[in-house]
Amino acid sequence: MRQIVLDTETTGLEPSDGHRIIEIGCVELVNRKLTGNHYHQYIKPDREIDEGAIEVHGITNEFLEDKPRFQDIAAQFLEFIDGAELVIHNAPFDVGFIDHELKLWDPSKGKTSDYCTVLDTLVLARQMHPGQRNSLDALCKRYEIDNSHRELHGALLDSEILADVYLRMTGGQTNLTLGRQSTPSAETGELPVRKIATNRPSLKVIRANEEELSAHEKKLKSLKGAIWE
Repeated sequence: MRQIVLDTETTGLEPSDGHRIIEIGCVELVNRKLTGNHYHQYIKPDREIDEGAIEVHGITNEFLEDKPRFQDIAAQFLEFIDGAELVIHNAPFDVGFIDHELKLWDPSKGKTSDYCTVLDTLVLARQMHPGQRNSLDALCKRYEIDNSHRELHGALLDSEILADVYLRMTGGQTNLTLGRQSTPSAETGELPVRKIATNRPSLKVIRANEEELSAHEKKLKSLKGAIWE
């Protein structure tokens, strides 16, 4: 399974107001493992960046002056994401901007959904943690992911952080299906609970022998600063 964790930075909040993408950052996951393969591009928007946006991401009009336009990088970008599942936090924002850029470039190229499926981690987080804050920063704190190096937003940095958050969110015992396929509920997005039969045979208990117990005790004594000391 190939997934692309994606984030964008933009000149403002609404593509309908003429705002454009100025940075795209993506990291690749294959079978839930980071491959080290990524896509990162700054883009010249041919319009001024809102002051409020600059305060968020720190990217200036002067910095983008010599960068390529979206139409110059579009084919390479689409090739990178084609056939993957995009993992995005608050997906309607980023997908809306990508669709807007594709339309400006060449309406015949269609939309993001013509190339990829999309998983919105904000929706997933709200299902898992209802009534709580589910921003990327809040999820980092909840899942004990260090984002102290994130002073400003940046598309590649945020996609790397989101990849860590997504893997932590979707890890753990929800993946221990013992070879069976489980389908999340359409209403809650949660995996069904499978009850263990009450008449199942007792599990065989294999106890450690004296040699194993002695080796275990020796190992414990060799550990310095253990929390149980």
